[in-house]
Amino acid sequence: MEIFFVTPEAVPCSRAGGLGDVLYHLPRALFKMGHQVTVLVPRHRMTEEFSLTELPNLRREIDLSINRRTAEYYSLNLPEAHKIILVGCDEYFDRPGIYGNEFGDYDDNSERFIFFSKAAYSVIGDLIEASPPEQVVIHCHDWPTGLVPMYFKVLKSQQTVGTIFTYHNLSNQGTFPYFDFPMTGLDWSHFTIQGLEFHGQLNLTKAGLLGADIISTVSHRFARETLGPELGRGLEGVIRERRRNLRSVIHGVDYDLWDPCCDHYLKANFAPDNLAGKSICRDVLTSLFGLTADDRPIVAMLSRFLARKGMDLITLAMPDLLKLPMKLVFMGTGDDHYRSVLTETAQANPGQVGLKLSYDPALTHLIMGGADILLVPSQYEPCGLEQLYALKYGTVPVVRATGGLDDTVNDELAMNGRGTGFKFTDFTPEALIDALETAITHYRNPEKWRALMLRCMAEDYSWERAALAYVEIYQQALKLATQPEKPPVPISGRQGL
Repeated sequence: MEIFFVTPEAVPCSRAGGLGDVLYHLPRALFKMGHQVTVLVPRHRMTEEFSLTELPNLRREIDLSINRRTAEYYSLNLPEAHKIILVGCDEYFDRPGIYGNEFGDYDDNSERFIFFSKAAYSVIGDLIEASPPEQVVIHCHDWPTGLVPMYFKVLKSQQTVGTIFTYHNLSNQGTFPYFDFPMTGLDWSHFTIQGLEFHGQLNLTKAGLLGADIISTVSHRFARETLGPELGRGLEGVIRERRRNLRSVIHGVDYDLWDPCCDHYLKANFAPDNLAGKSICRDVLTSLFGLTADDRPIVAMLSRFLARKGMDLITLAMPDLLKLPMKLVFMGTGDDHYRSVLTETAQANPGQVGLKLSYDPALTHLIMGGADILLVPSQYEPCGLEQLYALKYGTVPVVRATGGLDDTVNDELAMNGRGTGFKFTDFTPEALIDALETAITHYRNPEKWRALMLRCMAEDYSWERAALAYVEIYQQALKLATQPEKPPVPISGRQGL
């Protein structure tokens, strides 16, 4: 199968968050399964460190109605890995950030990513026409690529192409003023309530939801949650109308990188049959963060410090958190307000609270290896990766039961001693404290805690598992693409739109 991924970010070229990681590991897993895989991503400024090969035969002019821009294409060859094609246009992508800078989102993001979508659609069409494979699938991710499935649906293709649109997060939908619509090149008949119009504006996520053969998201619970107004964020009506075509696949973990038995970042490796190295890693973590060396459990939170990651909850609960018999480690970046709160807390509580205001990959591994408990109190979490890493390292997750956190952590109390962590439902300081107190009580029983750790470490969330699920979805998309198009189902009034 020939699989094209279209994404605004992809490791190792660019990364703003978990999406960039996914768009390295999933293509890599599919490539290892024998599929032909190509990732298309903008040539952001951060790719300057790579040795790229220009593909001048693919260069083309992209019409944006108000102007024309040249799309240049480059290849990045990774040893024994999938292909990466970067779409270059310095006017749009030679900037400090992917979506914005310290002052906010770029004002011309609609123009930037409409250009990218057109450039991706155009070059994919030429590549499959030049050497037609038997099966072609286009897998697009989040609002910056939402137009690509719509282009394949509306403009058609000489070859049957299956399209998938995955929404990782609906908090940013790519909503722009209606006067940006002409840049899409689509007829105004598509700017309706049944099309790309959203409260009088252009919505690029809606384009992907309506244009793709299959729509998907990144956990089973999050898929259900987006059928309602709280997390559907105005698009729940569209998602409900396409519910038969909605799928969900939980993210994976690359166990070549995330396995305590061979993790080169750890000072001592460990495995289910020999956990001695976990204690050594714990001592290293204690020293790195200046914590008091005692038998209290180390509770870690690795996160962007944002409201949706539960930082309001942490702020409210902090006085009570400090009273619990535990030590706290925070690492991440985020809003200045939360950074200030954590800085003041760490300074006022040396030995009990450690803080690192940065994203450090090596330190992430050290924390996973040395912490006893991982805290993930998200207000909502489409999937989450940290809890998956923690499971493999025997670092027991305490999570709020939302999205992928609910799907991937089995509550120890609800499972009558067969769980893999602890969950709380209410987004309140009291619920958070109760869950942590329960976890600490279990920690004080070494035999019970060891059994819990071993159950965590036995969980399998490999990317190979996820890739197999996606291949099944790709086959479904190809089957749908060959069927005669049915008239759209009317959306009732403006409910959910």
